[in-house]
Amino acid sequence: MDSQYKRTIELSTFLKPGKVLILYGPRQVGKTTLVKQYVSNTSLRHVFYTGDDMAFASDFGKCDLRIIQSMVDGTDLLVIDEAQKIENIGTALKLVVDHHPDKYVLVTGSSSFDLANTTEEPLTGRKNVLNLYSLSFQELAKHSTPYEAGRKLENLLVYGSYPEIVCTSNQAEKENRITEIKNSYLIKDILEFQLLKRSDVVLNLLKLIAFQIGNQVSTVELGKQLGLDNKTVQRYLDLLEKSFVLVSLNGFSRNLRKEVSKMNMYYFMDLGIRNAVIANFNPLDLRNDAGQLWENYMFIERIKRNSYAGFKANYYYWRTYDQKEVDLIEESGGKLRGFEFKWNPNTSKKTKPQKEWLETYSNATYEVISPGNYQSFVM
Repeated sequence: MDSQYKRTIELSTFLKPGKVLILYGPRQVGKTTLVKQYVSNTSLRHVFYTGDDMAFASDFGKCDLRIIQSMVDGTDLLVIDEAQKIENIGTALKLVVDHHPDKYVLVTGSSSFDLANTTEEPLTGRKNVLNLYSLSFQELAKHSTPYEAGRKLENLLVYGSYPEIVCTSNQAEKENRITEIKNSYLIKDILEFQLLKRSDVVLNLLKLIAFQIGNQVSTVELGKQLGLDNKTVQRYLDLLEKSFVLVSLNGFSRNLRKEVSKMNMYYFMDLGIRNAVIANFNPLDLRNDAGQLWENYMFIERIKRNSYAGFKANYYYWRTYDQKEVDLIEESGGKLRGFEFKWNPNTSKKTKPQKEWLETYSNATYEVISPGNYQSFVM
C-alpha cells in the first residue's frame, strides 16, 4: 500500500550529475515508492533496475565498461533499487560516474552494511547519502492539525510508524502486518546478507534489548544469557544497527571519574518492530513500559527531524556514578542540549532541572519533554 503522506525528502534537491545519490533506509519505509514518484514526474530519460533482477545484477556486477555503456546509452538517469544485492556495486557505480559524468545515478539500499562497505572507497567524493525513515511525526502532522496528529500518538507508540501500518485502521491488521515486516523483511535481511544460520539468536538478542530501553547494556551479560561470546554479541548488535533495526547511544563524558560512559544504550528505529519482537500490542494504560516507549519515540523522532532538516548533531546519554542522569544529550555547534523524557504529566511537572549537569557544563541547557510540549521538539 502506498503511503498517502507526502515525504519530507525531495530527491531532486540532492540529485546531481556525476554523483551517486544513495537512499538508505529499512525495507517497507517507502524508498521505492518515493523513487517511483520522482521518476514518474521527472523530465529526465531514465531506466529503472532492481538488485532482485538476477540477470541485471550479474551483468552490472561484472564491472564491464561495454555492458555498462549499453545500459546507460540514451538515458539521463540510472536508477537501481535494492542495490546492496549486487556484487561489486561500488566499483560498478564508480565506472558509471567516471565514464559518464553527465549522467544522474540514484540507488537505494535497505541494509547499509554491504552497500556502505562496498561503496565507501570507490565512491569517495562521488556520492551523496540520504536516510529515509518510517513516517515522522512531522510528516503526519502536515496532513492534519497538530491536535489530530497528537491523537495518533498512542497508536504510534504501540504499532510504530511504517507507512503501511499508519495507513491501516484495523488494529488486528496492524498487528499482523508489523509482525510480518519483522519476520519477512528485517530478520530475513540480516540472515541473508551475513549468512547467519540462526534467526532465533537474533530474535532473542532483540527481545533482551527490547526490555532494556533507556538502560545501559552490558554485552558481556547479553552473551551469558544467549550463550554467545562478547565479540559475537557486539557483531550482532552492529548488524542490527546497520540494518536500521537499532540505534545506539554512547555515554557523554568529559570528567571520567564521575561519569559513566563505557556501556551503550540501544533504541529501536521503530516501536512497532520492538513491540512485535516481544508480542505486546497492549494499549498504554495496560503496560508498564509506556515511559520506555516514550523515551524511545522521542529520541528517534528527534533523529528524523534533524536528519531531514540537514541539522548535524552528535547524540549521547549522560549518567554519573551517583545516579544523576539526562536521557539525551545533543551536541552541535559547541553547545550541549540536555533532554529528559517524561511520559507521566505528574512526574514531568515535578522534575527539577538537572543541577549537576548544568553546573558541570557551562554551555549546557536542560529541558523536560512530555506529552504536553513534545511537538516543538519533533517538528
